Amino acid sequence: MLCEIRIQNFAIIDRLEVRFGEGFNVITGETGAGKSIIIDAVDLLLGGRGDVDFIRAGTDKSVVEGVFRLPPFLAPGIKAMLDEQGIDMETPNEITLTREMRANGRSICRINGSTANLQFFRDLGEKLVDIHGQSEHLSLLKGREHINLLDGYANLEGQRNALAGVVHKLNQVRSEIDNLVQDEAALARRIDMLGYQIEEIRAVAPQIGEEEKLNEERTRLSNAEQLASLSAEAQHILYEGGDDSTPSAVDLLKQAAAVLSKLAKIDPKFQSQSTEVESISAQAEELAAAVRRYREHVEYNPNRLNEVEDRIDALNRLKRKYGGTIEAVLEFSEKAKKELNDITHSEERLAALRQEEDRLLHQVGDLAAKLSDARKAAAIKLARAIEAELEDLRMEGARFDVQITQEDDPKGCFVGDRRLRFDNTGIDHVEFMIAANRGEPLRPLVKVASGGETSRIMLALKSVLSRADQTPTLIFDEIDQGVGGRVGAIVGQKLWNLSDGHQVLCVTHLAQLAGFADVHFKVSKGARGDRVVTSITPLDDKARVDELAEMLGAETISAKQSAHDILMLARRAKEGKGVQSALL
Repeated sequence: MLCEIRIQNFAIIDRLEVRFGEGFNVITGETGAGKSIIIDAVDLLLGGRGDVDFIRAGTDKSVVEGVFRLPPFLAPGIKAMLDEQGIDMETPNEITLTREMRANGRSICRINGSTANLQFFRDLGEKLVDIHGQSEHLSLLKGREHINLLDGYANLEGQRNALAGVVHKLNQVRSEIDNLVQDEAALARRIDMLGYQIEEIRAVAPQIGEEEKLNEERTRLSNAEQLASLSAEAQHILYEGGDDSTPSAVDLLKQAAAVLSKLAKIDPKFQSQSTEVESISAQAEELAAAVRRYREHVEYNPNRLNEVEDRIDALNRLKRKYGGTIEAVLEFSEKAKKELNDITHSEERLAALRQEEDRLLHQVGDLAAKLSDARKAAAIKLARAIEAELEDLRMEGARFDVQITQEDDPKGCFVGDRRLRFDNTGIDHVEFMIAANRGEPLRPLVKVASGGETSRIMLALKSVLSRADQTPTLIFDEIDQGVGGRVGAIVGQKLWNLSDGHQVLCVTHLAQLAGFADVHFKVSKGARGDRVVTSITPLDDKARVDELAEMLGAETISAKQSAHDILMLARRAKEGKGVQSALL
């Protein structure tokens, strides 16, 4: 719901802040005070068309900011949308939208303080608020939404999801078929390319882990002379010594072991040290032998070095072309072999895919036909329910119909002896039709002219479809256009009924309608210096009586009594005491 809106330098509004309540909110005030301007500001906040004319004269920018609390059923989807854009939801289940219009024509959109593009801003706004009077935000006037509203009304989401799953499988099969039936020249080129790639990898025959071994061998071969020199020096120190007067390290350790052995025989405390030196002496001999063997195998082999370098270069070429690692190269090879095999055996694969396509087309047809039958049954109930609502709203004789049509398609799904066009919603094209007056032909709802009839038609549709409509906030801008006071009370009760599952905001001139408000705001126009400013005030019970009396056209005692009677009538209607029948 729209919890709060802050408007600055917008048209005749200098600075205005409104905290809306849950349920049914009504905005009243004299003509020209700025009631509809508030709705225009909300429209701008939802991504509506920005115009520099909205900017208050003498200022360089206009700012509208709204705080929305998300209902549980909507919050996860909104959070997912924000996550995709990298926008944080700082407060759980709450978002803040900001729209700024500057005098140079630039428009800035922010969500929770983060800049967003206008299209995403608009997509998000459409999920939060539905404004009657602004067709951009009125889902009922979007023909593509009619099928969704009908399915929501009839609880057909489960059937639709099942159908969509099969359609997805069918699209995958058809995509593979398309790949297999490419023109022969392209297919031949693909076979040549795959064969070349597979052979190039096969000729090198890369092995996982061999790069590390090759790099180690290259290092040894490149440094063979230095390795031979160092190992010879180590062997000389360990085993040969410097000259006749300088014994080797091994000889010195043997001498130390002999001396410590004698010492241990005299003093047993040195037994462990004697044993340790004997062990070290033996290890030194083994080390000297190992160094000698290593030196004997060190060789400078330029031919082998070239072989290793060539092998490493070959592996690197494969890595650059096929994935960056040996593992990726081998995986590419396997996929190429599979694709080549599929193409080579494309006739057999194509026949199997054609059979699977036919099976899925029949399955889609069966599911879509059952879904269509369910829609047709629901459409009859929906039409009767809306006609009953229209009759309540003094549109006796008005007819409503849900037109469900299909279109033949030679590549479509099988339904009986026909092949019909389909998508993931099924085979139906759904459109709401209306005849506002007796004797008139049915016409598409999206082409109905504006006026009092349209307002009542929209209200009837909203009343019946409110369960299927998941937009949290519904705004009606002067829905009482062309509606008299007697019908106004009925309109008021129906709007209040809508607030059972939605937050409803309504701008009205009718006292009978306003009497049903849960929260009543009055918009006033005054002067501040030499400028006109707009203010908005929530009304208590006494102030409501005064405002309704003014709306009735007088401030007399009798007018105030009538205003009081309107409030009492609305209260009785809300308590379910049969006022609806009295109104009729």
